[in-house]
Amino acid sequence: MKITDIGQALRELREAGGKQAKAVARGAVMSPSKLSKIENGVLAPSVIDVERILTALDVSEAAKVRLMELARQAATEATAWRIYRRSGLHKHQEEIRAIEASTTLLRLFQPSCVPGLLQTPEYVRGILRDWDLTEDALEKMVGARLKRHDVLHDEGRRFHFLVTESVLRWEVVKARPMAMQLDKLISMSRFPNITIGVIPQRGDKPGLPTSAFALFDTRLATIEVPHAEITTSEIPDIDLYLKKFQKFDRVAVTGEGMRALVAGIRDDFLRQRETG
Repeated sequence: MKITDIGQALRELREAGGKQAKAVARGAVMSPSKLSKIENGVLAPSVIDVERILTALDVSEAAKVRLMELARQAATEATAWRIYRRSGLHKHQEEIRAIEASTTLLRLFQPSCVPGLLQTPEYVRGILRDWDLTEDALEKMVGARLKRHDVLHDEGRRFHFLVTESVLRWEVVKARPMAMQLDKLISMSRFPNITIGVIPQRGDKPGLPTSAFALFDTRLATIEVPHAEITTSEIPDIDLYLKKFQKFDRVAVTGEGMRALVAGIRDDFLRQRETG
């Protein structure tokens, strides 16, 4: 499928709806010049680009299905983290925020660190410590990630997070801020629209925790690998990750059991600080 076909279809939908390009670009969290290049077939849109533009256009579900089908040729793509760094990591956070804002159920599995939507400012800085960012780029990234947290307060949306126990024990920051991060997990787990599950280190496991991934409803999946972020809207791929999530969920501890487990690890960090 030619990229000009996708761009032309998006432009026709925008014009039919009487929407100005600047307004659509703003709603899709992209520059007007980028939208223009997509509409004119100069730039191939990513799956996330198409999703955000269609959301900004507020088109019917049938039109969304048709356009996303046109984008299937680029349905699986990898974008290197160095590309995001070059354009600004905070801009990618804004792109993710736009997708989260149009998602009813977000499922996220994370075997490496606390999920971004649940991170404290100190933890975010700890994660980015080795990225060699300028102070300005670091603060923009922290601010953009924390702004994403607003979506958690929308009780019309549901969030289901799964992390491995090792994530809670991995000292991304010092003992006191680690304890504060775990306190945040305990607090957020009490929100009626948020489920946080912890997969204990002991016990049988239904597979290996190979990579972090997120499922946006059942229409889009993103997978994190060390060098890149992979995006797919292919149904077989989404089904694969959904089944993986469900298997891990069956062995995860939630509710009061989860809070007791996390509180125990938090107290270990506090004791470590006292004796350190």
